Amino acid sequence: MKATYIDYRDTNSFSKTLLAYLDNDPALAPFAGNRPDNTGFAQQVQAKAGKTDRGLLVQSLHGQYGELLDRQPEVAANIEALRDGHTFTVTTGHQLNIFTGPLYFIFKIVTTIKLARDLKAAFPEYTFVPVYWMATEDHDFAEINHARLHGKKIAWDAPAQGATGRMKTAGMADTVRQYQSFLGLSANSSKLANLMEEAYLHHDNLAAATRYVVNALFGAYGLVVMDADDASLKRCFAPFIEQDMLGEHSHDAIMQTSKALEEAGFATQVHAREINFFYLTDTFRERIVKLGDGRYEVLHQGIYFTEDELKAEIRRHPERFSPNVVMRPLYQEVILPNLAYIGGGAEIVYWLQLKACFQHYGVDYPILIPRNSAMVTDDNMAVKVLRLDLTFRSIFKDTEELKKEYVRRHTKHRLNLNDEWMELNAIFSRLRLRAHKIDPSLGPSTDAVKARLKKAINNLEKKLLKADKRNHEDALIQLDRIKDKLFPGGSLQERSENFGLLYVKHGDRFIDELLQHFRPLDFKFTIIY
Repeated sequence: MKATYIDYRDTNSFSKTLLAYLDNDPALAPFAGNRPDNTGFAQQVQAKAGKTDRGLLVQSLHGQYGELLDRQPEVAANIEALRDGHTFTVTTGHQLNIFTGPLYFIFKIVTTIKLARDLKAAFPEYTFVPVYWMATEDHDFAEINHARLHGKKIAWDAPAQGATGRMKTAGMADTVRQYQSFLGLSANSSKLANLMEEAYLHHDNLAAATRYVVNALFGAYGLVVMDADDASLKRCFAPFIEQDMLGEHSHDAIMQTSKALEEAGFATQVHAREINFFYLTDTFRERIVKLGDGRYEVLHQGIYFTEDELKAEIRRHPERFSPNVVMRPLYQEVILPNLAYIGGGAEIVYWLQLKACFQHYGVDYPILIPRNSAMVTDDNMAVKVLRLDLTFRSIFKDTEELKKEYVRRHTKHRLNLNDEWMELNAIFSRLRLRAHKIDPSLGPSTDAVKARLKKAINNLEKKLLKADKRNHEDALIQLDRIKDKLFPGGSLQERSENFGLLYVKHGDRFIDELLQHFRPLDFKFTIIY
C-alpha cells in the first residue's frame, strides 16, 4: 500500500482550536504542556520520573490480564518493564465500542504504538509502553452499542445499566451473528468472525470482551490494555477524590480556564460541575450533588451522606467513586508513568481546559498528541479520482463545488459572464454620472437597478452552468459515487465505518500498513491506498 499526506486544514473537517494547537499558536501556550516534539519529550521524561507507584500498577495489570498474559509474551514483557524507573507510557483511551466501533478506534491505538516505537528510536536509553485505557466506567451505552459496515448499522439492543464495562454480554449472540454475516467467506473473514465470537460470547462482560478483541489485534505489538475500574488503583487516587469532592477545586480551576480560552477566541468542549464524580455500583452510575443543608446526595437513588460519612465511604470503598470526563485524565496521570495522551480532535480541545486542575494538584500535565487521522482506499479509487482530474486534496471540497469546478474545466463553452458584466458596469457608471447631473438624489435608484441586474446576471450564469452539467452527466455521477464511497454519510470515513471489511481484505497486514505509514509527530492527514 502507498500513502500520501495532506494538511489537516485542507480536509475542512477539524476545529479551529485543534488547528491552532497544531500550528503552535501562542494564544494556546498557557493551556498546553510541553510541545509534541523530541525536546518536549525530553523535558517530560525528567518531570515524570519517580512519581508513580509502579509496583501497584504492575500488580493490578497482572490481576486484570490473568491467564491471558501467559499467551501474550510481548504484553507480559511490557508490563514487567513498568517496574523500571526508565520505563514510561504513552496512552490513548476510548469507550468500549462493540466490534471496535468506528475506524478511529483502530487509528488511536496504532498512533499510540507507533509513537512508542518512534520515542524508543529517539531515546534508546528508555522504554516506552503503549497503553489503551478502556473507558469501562462510562455509562453512555447508546454511543457504543453499534458498528457500521458498508453504512449498515449493526446494533446490540439491550437495556443500559450502569457502567458499560460491567454490562453482561449474555444476549449478544444475534448481534455477533449479524456482524459476521457482513464479512463474507474467506480466511480473513473467518479469522475475524471467530475472534468476535470468542470475545463477546465467551467472556462475561463488555470490559473482558473488549480486552480480548484489542489484545488479539494489538497484543503482538506490546499494547497494554488498562481497566481503571479497579479497587486498588482507586485507593491510590482516593486522596484526590476526597479533596476535590469537598473542595470543588477542579470546578473552579476549569471554569477559570474555560473563560480564558473563550476570551482568547477558542471554543470549549466540556463543562465542569461542582462535583465531578459519580457513585458507581453494578447496577447504576449516578451523579453526586451537594445539597443546601451540607449533605451529599446520589441522584435518583435515595442515598445521602454527611461530610464525615462521605469521607468514610471514600476511604472504605474508593472503587464506588467514578471520575467524570474532567477528572478521569487526572486519575490516569496519577496512576501511570505517562508522558503523552493521544486523542481525537475533540479530546485535545477538552484536555486544554484541564491544565490548571493538574497544576492545583501538583500532577504533571501530559503532552497532547492528536491521533493520526486517515482515509483508507485502493488503487481503483485512486485511478477514478485522477481520471476526473481531481486530487486527494481537492476531493475534500464540497460536492457541488467540485462539480462546478469540473464542468468549468471541461466545458466547450464560456460559462462565466465576467466580460459582459464589465461592459454593463461601465455603462452603469455613465448612467449614474448622467443621473447625478440631472438630480443627485437619483444615484441610489441607479445603484438599485444595477444591483438587480447583477443578481439577474448571476442567476443566468448559474443556469448556464446547470445546463452544461447535463453534457457531463456521466462524470458527475461518477463524482457522486466517489464522494459517497470515501465520505460515507457525508463525513470522514473514520468517523463511521468499522475496520471489519478492511481487515477482511488485507488481514493482519492492515495494521502493519497503518504502522508503516502513520507519522504521529508530523500532524498530517494520511491517505492510504
